[in-house]
Formats: sequence, structure tokens, C-alpha cells
Amino acid sequence: MPKLTQTIEDEQAAFNAVVKEIKDWWASPKQSHITRPYSAERIASLRGPLPQRYASSDMALKLWNQLNEHRKNGTFEMTFGVTDPIIASQMAKFQQTLYVSGALCGFSEVSEPGMDCCDYPMDTVPKVVDKVFKSQMWHSQRQSHYRMLASKEERADLENWDYLTPIVADGDMGFGGLTSTVKMTKLFVEAGVAMFHLDDLAIGKKKFTVGQGRTIVPTSEYLDRLTSARMQIDIMGAETLLLCRCDTDHSEFIADVIDARDHKYVQGATIPVTSLRETLKEAAKRGSPNLLAVRKEWIASAKICTYDEAVEAVASEIEYKDYISKVGSGIKSLKERETIAKEVVSKDIFFDWDLPRSREGQYLYRSCVTGIVERSILAAPLGDVTWARMDAPNWNDLVEFHTKFSKVIPDRNFAFGYTGDYDYTKAGFSQEAIRTFPSDLAKMGITWQVQPIWALQGLNFGTEKFAKLWRERGIEGYIAEVQTPALAVKPITDGFEKPSYSGSYLCDAFWDTVAVRDVGEGAGGEIGEKRIR
Repeated sequence: MPKLTQTIEDEQAAFNAVVKEIKDWWASPKQSHITRPYSAERIASLRGPLPQRYASSDMALKLWNQLNEHRKNGTFEMTFGVTDPIIASQMAKFQQTLYVSGALCGFSEVSEPGMDCCDYPMDTVPKVVDKVFKSQMWHSQRQSHYRMLASKEERADLENWDYLTPIVADGDMGFGGLTSTVKMTKLFVEAGVAMFHLDDLAIGKKKFTVGQGRTIVPTSEYLDRLTSARMQIDIMGAETLLLCRCDTDHSEFIADVIDARDHKYVQGATIPVTSLRETLKEAAKRGSPNLLAVRKEWIASAKICTYDEAVEAVASEIEYKDYISKVGSGIKSLKERETIAKEVVSKDIFFDWDLPRSREGQYLYRSCVTGIVERSILAAPLGDVTWARMDAPNWNDLVEFHTKFSKVIPDRNFAFGYTGDYDYTKAGFSQEAIRTFPSDLAKMGITWQVQPIWALQGLNFGTEKFAKLWRERGIEGYIAEVQTPALAVKPITDGFEKPSYSGSYLCDAFWDTVAVRDVGEGAGGEIGEKRIR
């Protein structure tokens, strides 16, 4: 292998030029809102020798402009989850974006389907993004060619859709350590994603099916995830958008208490009892039919609460006010809170956050809007858009979160996800409130709104409906309910019936070009005449 003959001076000059380029880029209007905990010099040293350009950047800038236009006008984008290129091609007529959900990919794109547990291979979602993006490029290519076969006058009556719909994708929890997050980010950028999100959930600790809540990671781990993704985007020199999704709402556990910023929300037992783990273990030995009921009873008997609540229960009103004053609004660890309490409270306070820990070691956590706001604000400088996931859209909580956040970071673009089984009427939403819900959200800056699981709920429902029709009415039902309405639409929407949509003319163009048969004089020439004859 030959050695490089570059001098040290030339090497340093080239490095300095890259550093300057990165600093100038970070000062651009699109990048200036991001705060990096690392230097341009470090990113320059991590870059490879051959600069690359990624379609992800073009799609990200397109999405960024769309979202900011919505923000300015008080409007919003509504999209839904999709993994299929055929469906994606039709969405381009009505949606500005596509969403590739991890849960959907876990059902339809892997050999072992499963619930939304992020237990599929790391490259699953990036591969779907790549598949959909390439189909978008193909549709754009075949549409452009088909249109240019016609004269300018004919083109006025032809379809002209923007198939390059920005793709937003689910990065789940980063799939392991920070290097896994780095590798996944690289796959997303190379696939053409416009924006992807990382959440603050703990890997392998979702327990939706047993009636328990989510497990989040410590604040520091969440910020490290986002930092690793941002770092890789910077190394690649891409404009890819990073969506900071905070899943703290309705979380019941936290994986660790390493970060003092989380301590005021960690719950402990205020009565010296046998630990929850031992209690459940003994109940299982006795053959208890309902361990969740045992758990609920234990939590009540242990008088679970946060440390501040434990202090309030024991201290006098004056003592508690003094305690809260000394704790202040800054970061105080549990140890520091205990020291303050000993100074101002006359009675002993029993608090043990180890007693309620789960079998896997998680600590009990008190989710509240204030905690979500604090964590989301810390994450925001690393990303471009914020999503506080609230599966049960309590209107007061939504208003409180977005109002408090916007006071600290104004003009932020927010995301929101609708669930497929939430009973809005039972929750107190009138029909009018449901109708105006998307626009009401937009007034708070929620410019990107998504129904992630349509491809499960919608397709299952639609397929079951058609399967029943096909079984009962056969071809007559198909002709009446599908074929006739599809062929009646002008232009025809059924891809099988449209040679232009299925790419027939594009295939002909490849053959004709190789055979040097393109002897026309441009659009409307011989090739165009051949098409319309």
C-alpha cells in the first residue's frame, strides 16, 4: 500500500478548511438552533476523505420548509403509517409526508412478527425507508418521462404529482448502545429519510400486555442517544432532521437513578415492608392467580410516593415550606434532599426506592407534565422537532406541556401521534371538539400529526370487508364495488389499468434508447406521436 505524499502543512490546511466549512454550515439558518456538545474539529477528524451528498438532505430541507410554513400559517400536516410503496404512491396525492412506523415494520417486514417491542433487526425500518424512497424516485422518473412524451398542450391534462414525499421514520430506542444508534442513523441517512425520531424508552422493557406502563431511561442516557444521532448526521454532513420524542407520559418505571435530574420523580416505599420482588416471588410460589392484584395491594400498603411527598407527609407546614425553599428549583439528588430534610424536619423520614423495584430492577417513576417539559427542553437543542407522546390526549395536559415548553423555546415545531383505540367521546370530547382537534393542536405549533397504525387498523378493516364481499358476491361484487368506481375516476387511479403508472413507457424508453430509436425532436415529437396513436 503506497504512503500518502501529502505534507504536514497541506494536511493541516485541508483539515482547517473542513473545520471552517462545518462551522459555516452550523451557522446557517437551518442549523443555528442546534447546540452541539462537541466541536467542529472533532467532527472534521471523524469524517472520511471523500465527501458524499445524500438525498436525505434534500428531503429534510423540503420537510423543514413545509413545517415552518405550517407554523407560520397555523396549519398542519396529517399523515399515517405506511410500509408499502403502492400505498405510498397514492398518499402523495393528499399527504405531504409519509410515516414508517417501527411497530408496523415489526408486524409486516420481518420473519417473526411481534408486538411493538423493538425486537426486530436494527436495519428493519431503514430498509423499508429505502424501499419506499426508491419507489418514489421511480414514480417521479416514469411520470417525468411520460409527460415529456406529450406536447406542452397535452401536458396540461396529464397527472403531475410530487411523488418525492418526505419520509419520517421510527428510530425506536436506538437498538442498543451508542454505536448501534450511530450505525442506525447512518442507515437512515443513506436510505433517504427526511426525519427520524428517537425516544427515551428502555430497550426490552415494554409491558403493555400485563397492565404496566412504560420504562424510560435516565435523562443522561436519552440525551446521549440524541447526541450520538446528531453526531453521525454531522459526520455525514447531512441536513437530516432529528425528532426528539419523549415517551415519559404515563411511564411507570425508570431504568436507573444514575442521573440526579430524575430523582425528584422516583418513587419509594415510606413504610418498612418486605420488598415487592420478594412479595411477588412468594405469591407466585403460593400459586396466586393474579400477581397484578398482589402488586397493587403491596404498593398501597407500602405507601409509595416521591421523596418530596414523603417529607410533606411527615413535616409541619412551616417545615415543609422551609424544605421546599432550600431544595429550590435547581437539581438536587436524593442524598441532597435527605440532608436538607434532616436539617429542617423534626421527625424521621423513611424512604426506600429500592423496595418497589421490579424483578428486572426498574425503579418506580412518577410521570407528570412538569417532568415531561423538563426532559423535552433538555433534549430540544439536539434536535429539530419535539414530540411528547401522549397516547391518551388529555387536553389540559397537552395545553400545559406545549405552553410551558414554548415559553422557554418559542417557535418550535411539534409532532403528535393519534392512537387507534382511544375513546375521545368517553374522554369528554364533543363531536365538534373531535372535528377541530387537529386545527386546535396546530394553534400550539403541532405542525406534524400522524396516525401511526393505519396500516394495521385501516388495512385489516378494509381487507376483511373486501374479503367478505368477494366471498359473498364474487366478481359481481368486485365489479360493482371496486372496478367500476376505480375506472370511473379520471385520470384512472388503478395502476394496473394505466400503462403510464405501471412504467410501461419507461421500459420502452430504455429499449428505444439502447436501440437508438429516439429520433424525435423532443416532447411531442415522434415518440409522443407513437404514444397517442
